[in-house]
Amino acid sequence: MKFGIDRLLADPSLRAPLVGKRVALLAHPASVTADLTHSIDALVASGLNVSAVFGPQHGVRGDLQDNMMESPDFTDPTYGMPVFSLYGEVRRPTGQSMGIFDVMLVDLQDVGCRIYTFVTTLLYVLEAAAEHGKSVWVLDRPNPAGRPIEGLTLLPGWESFVGAGPMPMRHGLTLGELGHWFIDHFKLDVDYRVIAMEDWELDAAPGFGWPADRVWINPSPNAANINMARAYAGTVMLEGTNLSEGRGTTRPLELFGAPDIDAKAVIAEMRTFAPEWLGGCTLRDIWFQPTFHKHVGQLCSGVFIHAEGPGYNHADFRPWRLQALGFKAIRRLYPDYDLWRDFPYEYEFGKLAIDVINAGPGLRAWVDDDAAESGDFDAVTDPDEAAWATERRRFLLY
Repeated sequence: MKFGIDRLLADPSLRAPLVGKRVALLAHPASVTADLTHSIDALVASGLNVSAVFGPQHGVRGDLQDNMMESPDFTDPTYGMPVFSLYGEVRRPTGQSMGIFDVMLVDLQDVGCRIYTFVTTLLYVLEAAAEHGKSVWVLDRPNPAGRPIEGLTLLPGWESFVGAGPMPMRHGLTLGELGHWFIDHFKLDVDYRVIAMEDWELDAAPGFGWPADRVWINPSPNAANINMARAYAGTVMLEGTNLSEGRGTTRPLELFGAPDIDAKAVIAEMRTFAPEWLGGCTLRDIWFQPTFHKHVGQLCSGVFIHAEGPGYNHADFRPWRLQALGFKAIRRLYPDYDLWRDFPYEYEFGKLAIDVINAGPGLRAWVDDDAAESGDFDAVTDPDEAAWATERRRFLLY
């Protein structure tokens, strides 16, 4: 198969509208061609006039680990062009940076989750392009989490840098498709096109969204493999808790744990309370000791989520419910556990991080309600998921 960048480079007719234009590139470390050449180098070599580069959260170089660690602007040492950070002093492209290009190419590997900030950065780019009369092209890439949908819809008033619009946590779209939805939903007047992928087999094993013949490169420092991308729609919620999500280990966002829980007991309680939410994966109790971040230097009892191997079933795996169930099991085993982490999350103040992540208080309220059962959660969530399945249908390109 071919990603959007590979099709653009291989077909002069696709590049023809860019000839004579000033071209900007929004990219990160995973913005590479099939032969692992970075898109900046490949586009320059193709003869296009690349006048600027933009970087999302974690930077063009992917060098910054955690949330709210800002990247500076700098000058590219190879080509001498300006590199603008969209996760530094600004989140949106400024008028000054918008003035030095005609077309922005967006070549970002996403992981298929609303909270992954590249989604919001795409919206901000589209809004800026509409304001300044610029064109935006998405060089499309696979959604490694595939088409499944999961999660509550973002509530009005809960928009943030991890909540660009009323969609569920696991949206099941590519960035190219999301761009079409943003333009329709927010009524943007912008010249937009998608260089679509060719021969993407999105439901085919073993990748179920990710082609087996393509190398995985971290789009952000803690997105180390496909297992993480599959689990992320659930494990990202750990950022709003006092449980470790595995930062400071070699498998971040694929596990959860803490020094003061018993992982075997948590898994047993999960299986008792809502076994129907545990399909498609294997849970394994582990020990780990973070070298930085939460519980640094402490031995933690943890749960590892294997959304891979012979135990993986793509259609049955529901990471958001699975992680919610993990929280519920801990609340039932340890009623007074200090679960919710109270700190500013992605520049949102006065709201609990877990609520910012879920774009509303619904999940936390369910976890903390002693009387709430799994069916109560599904009764609220299922209609949101069904509505999104209908809403997104006309934007599917594959």
